[in-house]
Amino acid sequence: MQQGSLKPEGYVPRVSDRVLAELLEIFPAVEVAGTMWCGKTWMSLSFGESVTRVGRAAVKRAVEADPTIALVGERPHVIDEWQDVPAIWDAVRDAVDDGAVGRGGVILTGSSSPRKELVSHSGAGRIAKMRMRTMSLMETGESSGAVSLAGLFEGAFEPRLVHQGLAPLAEMVCRGGWPALRDASADEAAHYLDGYFDALFDVSIPRRGLDGADARFVAQSLARNIGAAVKNATVAGDAFNRDDQDRGAARKASEYIAALESLYVVESVAGWDAPVRAKSRLRTKPKRYFADPSLAASLLQVTPERIIDDGQLLGLLFESLCMHDLLVYASALPHASANPVKYYRDADGLEVDAIIELRDGRWAGIEIKLGENKVDEAFSTLNRLREKVAANPSARNPKPAFMAVIVGAGEFARYDASADAYVIPLTALGA
Repeated sequence: MQQGSLKPEGYVPRVSDRVLAELLEIFPAVEVAGTMWCGKTWMSLSFGESVTRVGRAAVKRAVEADPTIALVGERPHVIDEWQDVPAIWDAVRDAVDDGAVGRGGVILTGSSSPRKELVSHSGAGRIAKMRMRTMSLMETGESSGAVSLAGLFEGAFEPRLVHQGLAPLAEMVCRGGWPALRDASADEAAHYLDGYFDALFDVSIPRRGLDGADARFVAQSLARNIGAAVKNATVAGDAFNRDDQDRGAARKASEYIAALESLYVVESVAGWDAPVRAKSRLRTKPKRYFADPSLAASLLQVTPERIIDDGQLLGLLFESLCMHDLLVYASALPHASANPVKYYRDADGLEVDAIIELRDGRWAGIEIKLGENKVDEAFSTLNRLREKVAANPSARNPKPAFMAVIVGAGEFARYDASADAYVIPLTALGA
């Protein structure tokens, strides 16, 4: 993987590196999108030879006067925070069409999606888009990465001794995967996240013509319902103290949720069914998670000690941590789609926490549990799904590539032959 001359000193390699490298081999331009402070700029600079920093006032004024100057520089050229001057998008698209930008020529970074009316062209076929997330436990060094998700899809696995307890996981949840917090204490992380939300609710949300205080209430409701397929009416009831039947309040909540998604603060995980044309893929309500598990913990105003004392809350935040890392690892898999992680729920009450599906039809079912005492229950759930899919005549891919239970506390990463499923502590999982 070729790195650029602008690679920052001390840059920690990211799982997303391989995704960006692949896209730069195919497309003239790539947009790296993700929540602010997740490391987009450093990763992009590690591939770049020149940079335009649109976030600087003087640069922004110059680029607003002539958006084409944002492209001036040696290739690959990084345009940081391009969405501050949306006309840059059309300038890049035009430069590609004119042959001025070859493959891998431009990398754009963005921490929000601009309003559609400010961009004339979609960029389809010219500008690829990749989602970047905060650091996984493998990237922060808190997971050994000994059990490779890619390896599991290929049938490669070796048992590992792990010895993982729950208390450190609460610390990991509260600190999150922010590059700036790799060595931070829980108190330092709390102050950092206060600053994140100040920037979000006092600056980013008002720029979209919305009220920062209302946005905070909506975010707090989503944190309270973390990992749930919650209705907009429920969020409205929490955030605006309105009746669940108030359609206007539900529409208002929907508008705020959309804003949080466009700022890459909240991420939706869609429903799944084995038949690729199943209507349930479109009709199952999405579950919502935050871009980093620490955001939910911060909105709920909890410390690691308080999380450990509340088993139900620990379970919800641990699920959020697992989903975050699965999203990071799965997005870098060969044959991964733009949204490879989904979940399963049906009318019979069967629900599986995560389904990873690849473009070639291979899939895996994953349950998430805090400890080994719930593994047998998870095995039963996974087996029910296996049997349902196998019995479905419209499912063209009846057999899973593998089934697994991700646990918080565990002694071993192991394979259980009787259940035909793996048991993997999260701190052993990697890309």
